[in-house]
Amino acid sequence: MSFIDSWLRADIKEIDAYHVPQSDNLLKLDAMESPFPLSDKLISRYLEHLATVQFNRYPESRAINLQQTLRELMGIPAELGILLGNGSDELIQLLTLACGADATILSFEPSFVMYERVAKFTRLNYQAVALTDDFEIDLAKTLIMIDKHQPKLIFIAYPNNPTGNAFNRLTIEKIIAATNALVVLDEAYYAYADDSFLADVTQYTNLVLLRTVSKIGFAGLRLGLLIGSQDTIAELNKLRLPYNMNTLTQCSADFLLREKSQINKNIKRIIHERGVLSAKLQAIYGLKVYPSQANFILFKAPDAERLFAYLQACGILIKNFNNIPKLTHYLRVTIGDSEQNQQFIQTVKNFYD
Repeated sequence: MSFIDSWLRADIKEIDAYHVPQSDNLLKLDAMESPFPLSDKLISRYLEHLATVQFNRYPESRAINLQQTLRELMGIPAELGILLGNGSDELIQLLTLACGADATILSFEPSFVMYERVAKFTRLNYQAVALTDDFEIDLAKTLIMIDKHQPKLIFIAYPNNPTGNAFNRLTIEKIIAATNALVVLDEAYYAYADDSFLADVTQYTNLVLLRTVSKIGFAGLRLGLLIGSQDTIAELNKLRLPYNMNTLTQCSADFLLREKSQINKNIKRIIHERGVLSAKLQAIYGLKVYPSQANFILFKAPDAERLFAYLQACGILIKNFNNIPKLTHYLRVTIGDSEQNQQFIQTVKNFYD
């Protein structure tokens, strides 16, 4: 037995590392990234901006300027607090660290895998409520689970990943009202959705929102934010490691996220392309396409394994859910630009012809 085998927690040995597939020389439509790179003009201005940054100093601890830029971009009111993280993943972990040793985390399945993974990392109990066959929340089952397990945290992805739908608002409101848990609404795809709970945070003392800039064009920044009441954020801030937001991320995000008009223009383009791509997928016989309020589309396909492999052989990478029982035969494609989407659609047609 090696040293690490004898030293490491037994439950960690049983967990597989998070797998990110190789995407070299592939059209990458698997990770919900924006297809739009920075313009040459913006890159030039950005590089000039970087030349003014003092990298020999520690980062600004609270990132006040960046917080204000995020408020202006997302319309976050001044009365709410903001906590920044190295992606939403760090903030999910921070929330679990605030829980007691015997606490239970509640979420839904299928949903974002990091809720369960982080719960396991932090040795908390994890309970999942199965979504209905049309990927909606079963309110009756959820209320029973809340009463039985008395969770400390409830994670709800809104819209949900990987299904793309936004759950019924009234259902979520009833869940918030029925629990003493901190309800974390993960609005990673807020920019592509018809609804948000941002205006509701002041109404519910046990509600916070998670957001990220990853889906609106800046996945490489690894910047997430938690939005809640000032007192909630102040207490959770005690768990944040000092200087968790590095200088490069701070100065880059503060500069790039000021391009609000271009960001919103790209969001509208993706929403438009989502509608076009969804219609074209639905026109292919045998595919079941699910409505989406995110920047991706989930669909069920005959012979999904072979289709996934065929796409990859043709230079296109999407997401395959063959290892998730409720999503066997399901695939997820990220919305690309019009040319990328057409390449994807034509390849799918070629497979079934």
